[in-house]
Amino acid sequence: MDVRNRIKELKDKIENYNYAYYVLNEPKITDKEFDDLIGQLKELESQHPELITPDSPTQRVGGKQESSFKPVAHSIPMLSLENVYSKEEFKGWWNRLEKNLGKDEKIEVAVEPKMDGVSLSLTYENGILVRAATRGDGMIGEDVTANARTIRSIPLKLYSETSFFPKQFEARGEVYFLKKDFELTNHKLIQKNLKPFANPRNAASGSLRQKDVSMTLGRNLQFCVHSLGALSLELKISSHSQFIETCKAYHLPTLGNGLKIVKNAQEVCEIYEEWFNLRASLPYEIDGLVIKCNPLHGQKLLGETAKSPRWAVAFKFKAHQAKTKILSVEFSVGRTGTVTPVAKVEPVECAGVVISSISLHNFDEIERLEVQIRDTVLIERAGDVIPKIIRVLEHDKNSKKIITPRECPSCSETIFNEEGEVALRCLNPSCPEQLERGLLHYASRDALNIEGLGEAIVHELLQKKLVQDFSELYKLKKEDLLKCALFKEKKSENLLKQIKESKSRPFSKLLFALGIRHVGEKLSKILAEHFTHLKNLMKATEEELLQIEECGPIIARSILNFFKSSQTKKLIEKLEVYGVNFTEPKISYQKTQLTKKIVVFTGELSSLSRSQAEELLIQCGGTPSSSVTKNTDLIVCGENPGSKLKKAKELGIMVIKEEEFLKLVNKNSVN
Repeated sequence: MDVRNRIKELKDKIENYNYAYYVLNEPKITDKEFDDLIGQLKELESQHPELITPDSPTQRVGGKQESSFKPVAHSIPMLSLENVYSKEEFKGWWNRLEKNLGKDEKIEVAVEPKMDGVSLSLTYENGILVRAATRGDGMIGEDVTANARTIRSIPLKLYSETSFFPKQFEARGEVYFLKKDFELTNHKLIQKNLKPFANPRNAASGSLRQKDVSMTLGRNLQFCVHSLGALSLELKISSHSQFIETCKAYHLPTLGNGLKIVKNAQEVCEIYEEWFNLRASLPYEIDGLVIKCNPLHGQKLLGETAKSPRWAVAFKFKAHQAKTKILSVEFSVGRTGTVTPVAKVEPVECAGVVISSISLHNFDEIERLEVQIRDTVLIERAGDVIPKIIRVLEHDKNSKKIITPRECPSCSETIFNEEGEVALRCLNPSCPEQLERGLLHYASRDALNIEGLGEAIVHELLQKKLVQDFSELYKLKKEDLLKCALFKEKKSENLLKQIKESKSRPFSKLLFALGIRHVGEKLSKILAEHFTHLKNLMKATEEELLQIEECGPIIARSILNFFKSSQTKKLIEKLEVYGVNFTEPKISYQKTQLTKKIVVFTGELSSLSRSQAEELLIQCGGTPSSSVTKNTDLIVCGENPGSKLKKAKELGIMVIKEEEFLKLVNKNSVN
C-alpha cells in the first residue's frame, strides 16, 4: 500500500473510532490503541507534509493556535426561539400554528429536548468542515472554526458510504458541557484561584470563545445538531426529521432517539412531562423542549418575525426550587453606587448548580418577604439562571433582623436614599467597589470594547494601585503590567494595543462607557449625535437636554449632576490629555420624508429587528423614540401592537405599516 492510501486508511479508521467513542459512546478500541493510530498518522504526515489535509485528525489543534473571531454573515439568519412557560401558553402557540397553516395542512411537529448550551453553525463544503460560527446577533456571528475543530464529536469530514456530498451543507446545533466535565472545569478554575462559571451554558460560551485554542481543547466540549441552515440544491431534504437522519448518516452528533414526531398538542404535553421527570438523571443539562413544524414546506409557509421563526417554539421547563437557610447578609456596591443586600445561604443544589448567595435586591424587598437571618427559605432559579427567594418557610427562634447599613461597605462613606428611589446609594466617586465595576463597564464590548480587560485583571490593577480612575488605563506601560502575576510579554502587548485602540472610539461609545446613571447605549448615541462633542454636552442646560425626546427630567438631572462633579471634570481633563476622542463622526443622512421626524415602533416587525429599523431611521435623519407623546410624528406598526398604538390614535398621530416605512426609507423625496 502506498503512503497516500495508508494515510487515507488511518484517517478513516481514526474518524470512525472517534465517532464511536464521542458520538455513539461505544468505544471500539482502547485509548492506547487509538493513540498509536494517531502516532502512526503523525509520523507519516511529518515525512510527507504535502499530504496533510485540513480534515486530518492531527489538525484538530496544533502548535500555538489563536482564534481571530472575525465577523461572519449568516446567509440564513440564526434566529432565537419564542419561549412558552406553561401548557396554556404552549396550547396558545399550537392554536396559532393551526390557524396560520390553514385547514388544508395536517399538523406534524418534531419534538426534541432543548440542550442548555450555546448555538454554533457548521458549514461543510463537499464534505469538509470549512467554517464554524457563533450566532452573534442572528445576522452576524463570529468565526470560531479553530475552536470548533477541537470538539471531538464534530467531524472534520462528513462520512458517506457513497462518497457523495453536497457542495454546501450547514448544520446548526448546540455546544454544551456534560455535567461531570462542567464540575471538573470549575474545580480546575477554583484550584487556580480563578472565578468558576455560574452554569454550564456560560461555561460552554466562554470555553468556545477562547483566543488560545488549546484552552478550548482542554474543556472537553460536546456538540449536538438541532437544525438545518443553508443547503445546496443537489441534496433533497423535505423535513426536519429527514435532516436529522441525514446528519446521523454523515456521522454528525444528534440526540439519537430523542426526536419524536407527533400530531397533537396533548401528546407534546405528555412528552414534556417525560423529559421533565428524566432531566435530573441526564448526563447533560436540558431546559425544556423544542417543537418545530416538521415539513420544511410548512416552515416556509409559516415564515419568521424579525426575532424568531413562527414554525418553532421553546417549551421551557418550570423553574427548579430548593430549600435552604440564610446564614448572613452582605452588601455589594454596583458601578453607580447602588448598595445591594446579598443573602449568603447554606449551599444547596438547584438545577445542577450549587447556590450559596442570592440577591435580595433592595430593602423594600426584604420587608416584603419578611425575611431574617437564620430563616429557612424557598428559592427558585428563574429561567434556570438567576436564583431568587420565593418566600420564608420557617422563622428560626434565633432569627435576626437584617439591619439597613448607614455606611458604604466598600469606602465607609455615608449612604443615601435618594428621592423617589428604593435603593440606597453611595455617592463617593472614589469608592473602590464602584471603580472596579465601573472599569469593567468602561471596557465592555458595548462601551470602549477593551478586549482582555476582565474581572481578574481589573482587580489586580486596582490592588496594585496601577489604576485609580478610567484615565489611568492610558498611562499603563508594559513594565507595569509585567509586575502583575496574570501577565506575560505577549499578553501585556495585546492589552496595551487594545487600550490604545479604545482612544479612537466614537464619542457615543465613550459617553456610554462613563456610566452616567439612566444613560444607556441608545440614549448615548442620541446625545452624541445631537451635541457632536463631549464639551458641548458638558455645557448643556436642563432646558436643552429636555428638548431631546428620550431625555426626561430625571435623566436630565442625572447628566447635569454627573458633569457638575469636580471629580468628573478632572477625569475628562485627563482623558483629553491622553488623547481620547471626544467627537461623534458626522453621518451623511439620506434626505427622506422621515428626516427630522420622531418615530415610535410598536409590535413585531417581520422583515427586520427593532434595532435594525431604528438604525435605518437614524440613517434617514429621523429620531427613534420608545414612548408616544404629543411630539411624536409617526408610529410604525407591526404585528401584535401594544398600548402605544391606542395612545397614538388618541393623540391623532399618523400610523403606518412596516411596508410603508420601508418605502419611505428608500424614497428620496423631501416632505
